[in-house]
Amino acid sequence: MQVTKTVEETRKLIKNWKMEGKTIGLVPTMGFLHEGHASLIKKCREENNIVVVSDFVNPTQFGPTEDLEAYPRDFAHDSALCESLGTDLIFNPEPENMYIDPYTYVNIDVLSDTLCGKSRPIHFKGVCTVVSKLFNIVSPDKAYFGQKDAQQLAIVRKMVQDLNFDIQIVGCPIVREEDGLAKSSRNTYLSPKERQAALCLSKAVKKGQEVICEGAMAEEVLDEMCGVIKEEPLAKIDYVSMVDALTMQPVEKVEKDVLVAMAVYIGKTRLIDNFSFQM
Repeated sequence: MQVTKTVEETRKLIKNWKMEGKTIGLVPTMGFLHEGHASLIKKCREENNIVVVSDFVNPTQFGPTEDLEAYPRDFAHDSALCESLGTDLIFNPEPENMYIDPYTYVNIDVLSDTLCGKSRPIHFKGVCTVVSKLFNIVSPDKAYFGQKDAQQLAIVRKMVQDLNFDIQIVGCPIVREEDGLAKSSRNTYLSPKERQAALCLSKAVKKGQEVICEGAMAEEVLDEMCGVIKEEPLAKIDYVSMVDALTMQPVEKVEKDVLVAMAVYIGKTRLIDNFSFQM
């Protein structure tokens, strides 16, 4: 396994692999890898000759009051995990290798004004910018994203379509702890008491899945889910919403494929979870 820090050395390796006719898979991450990331890397390993993992805490997707400096980092752990899963290259740049101020942004107004985009207004501009840069640096045939970040996945797919990237976007299922909590790097922020409280998210998901399968309207589904979360004293709801799976716009009736998503603060830690329902 190789590790690169600069765009130039990364492109040189990619160019050589492509000249050999090898297919390239990319798993973009912000590091502090867990089993959810591992599932993406494993899927990438199955489908490509070369596996590239980017390990970069992207500053442009953090707001001024968000946890950029506190965001967990452990490159030694990340490197060991990647090597154990057969990764060929980790691209681990410093911010100054990726951004020269002032720099160009990539932004998508559609799909990004609801859910996490409403409460984190610059977030998806930063995501689209760094992902587009990674696509241009690595030139992958396929790129792998987790469905836990469902709005991000929808936005990346839209960006790839609109900007004519010749890349297949592969969405991979949410990976959960044994007790149901969705895997997240931010779970490490939780105290033992908060970790237990965080189970209200997966309990709300389960409740929502039950009532939507019974034919409930959107308002009833969301009320039931909010009720579960509000039973937990340490939980504070950012949003619980049902949106069209393609447009990310709110719906009142379940007449097409929908995404039911939430963001909840457990103490100071903001966690997300979701489920999809297909007609």
